[in-house]
Amino acid sequence: MGNDANLKERIRRGDIVIGVGIPIGSTKSQFEDILGKDDYGFATCDSQHSPFSEHMLVDHCNIADEVGIPIHFRIKHTQLAFLVGNIADLGPAFIEIPLVEEQSTVREALDWFYFPPEGRRSWVGGFRWGAELGHDRPGYAKWWNENGVICLQVESLRAIENIRTLAMPGIDLFSWGPADLEFDREMHPHHPFKTDDDCIKHVMDQVNDLDVRMSYRSGDPDLRNKYIDLGVTVLMERAQ
Repeated sequence: MGNDANLKERIRRGDIVIGVGIPIGSTKSQFEDILGKDDYGFATCDSQHSPFSEHMLVDHCNIADEVGIPIHFRIKHTQLAFLVGNIADLGPAFIEIPLVEEQSTVREALDWFYFPPEGRRSWVGGFRWGAELGHDRPGYAKWWNENGVICLQVESLRAIENIRTLAMPGIDLFSWGPADLEFDREMHPHHPFKTDDDCIKHVMDQVNDLDVRMSYRSGDPDLRNKYIDLGVTVLMERAQ
């Protein structure tokens, strides 16, 4: 498994972890070229705003496994949180749900992400992350519950105002949606949070005593220190 087995632990203890975008459909040589440019902890891909098929995701995760990097995957829609277990069966180690505002969404995601007794995820297919661990059902379930990473994307003022209610046990990470959040701020010009940084600082103040961490899609490696200084510990960047 390489270092990918401790990704959740690294995130939870607040290590700085950098992810890099590698689009679904990339070849093994493209993976290797991108990953050779920095010390990345995971590779990120998307279906919310990009074409996606389950077979493509399986192939993508297989290549990632060959080169020793875990895959982060953002699902298509908030209302598909009940599918996170099915998506996890296809190979990602790290799943993100976009546009989260409701506690009911968080509960649903947790239910189907974790195996019993922590959740309700159904026993599993052969494309899963860590499939080489075999078919020891309780052993694999325990391993997944200790290693799989689940992330909620906060993209609205409502989510930010109520962030502590979304930080339920089992959530590893909040991710930032600056573009959609800007739409919301533009529609509420008198809101006390005037900037993206105001919003980040509020979230960090609200969750700094919890296990949950903050991720930001900075895109640009030159912005790492800016967001790290704000308390962000997981950054998602474009391939250089």
